[in-house]
Amino acid sequence: MTPDLLTKVILPAALFLIMFGMGLSLKLADFQNVAKSPKAISIGLIGQLLLLPLLAFMIAIVLQLPPEIAVGLMIIALAPGGATSNMFTYLSKGDVSLSISLTAVVSVITPFTIPIIAAFSMAFFMGDSSAFNIPVIKTIIQLLAITLVPVALGMFVLTRWPNFAARLEAFFKWFSIIFLILIIVLIVLKNKDSVLHFFAQAGLATLILNISALIIGYIMAKKAQLSHAQSVSIGFEVGIQNGTLALLVAGTLIGNEVMMIPAVTYSLIMFFSGAAFGIWIKKQRNISVK
Repeated sequence: MTPDLLTKVILPAALFLIMFGMGLSLKLADFQNVAKSPKAISIGLIGQLLLLPLLAFMIAIVLQLPPEIAVGLMIIALAPGGATSNMFTYLSKGDVSLSISLTAVVSVITPFTIPIIAAFSMAFFMGDSSAFNIPVIKTIIQLLAITLVPVALGMFVLTRWPNFAARLEAFFKWFSIIFLILIIVLIVLKNKDSVLHFFAQAGLATLILNISALIIGYIMAKKAQLSHAQSVSIGFEVGIQNGTLALLVAGTLIGNEVMMIPAVTYSLIMFFSGAAFGIWIKKQRNISVK
């Protein structure tokens, strides 16, 4: 999985377009919803920014993952949600407005948190002797350019040309999901002789992380006495991550193909686990209604 045209050109360009598409669906009201639903937003932020990285860290320690796989697991845990989490929330009758608001807020925060915590993770798991490093300030600037700038552009287009933005947004929503699947397929085909080895290295860890995050996020919201729809949203926001961004950080910004493996396995797993989680919460809702 050597960094090449895919990681150097295609991933950054595609992520820019994906984040532009996200901006086409965002209004200032989505950020203002933070003040209207402080409890739900706070639970979501705690789950995604604190609980998820801590969970990944514990899994890496308990399973004694190879250093680069452990760092890759931390990177996917640090990534925000995205169009996929919003899609699952919609299909599962969750609070879509809350989901979009959480995605928006976390996407603003993560360009700063990813480089800092990734640098800490590399120092902890790989030591000072690592041939790879992540320049924190430079990486923050790069992530801001690739994520927040296109989001701002998308929001500007929505403000000026709402009808045109609505048509574009529908296209980009599916583009982000289809592109991630395509990238994963290309990586798997390119490394078909190593796919089983990839899953042997990171499959169990990403499976545990994904399922645990989905369930813990949902239960944490229910324990905080949030509504079922809000709990569904938080479950998906905590448990479904932006795999494209994680691939870009590991493969493009750090340039380590091994660190990309958890993002690959996680992205493959989350579509199936997300669907299963949607079925489970539907059953939970039916039980509570009875």
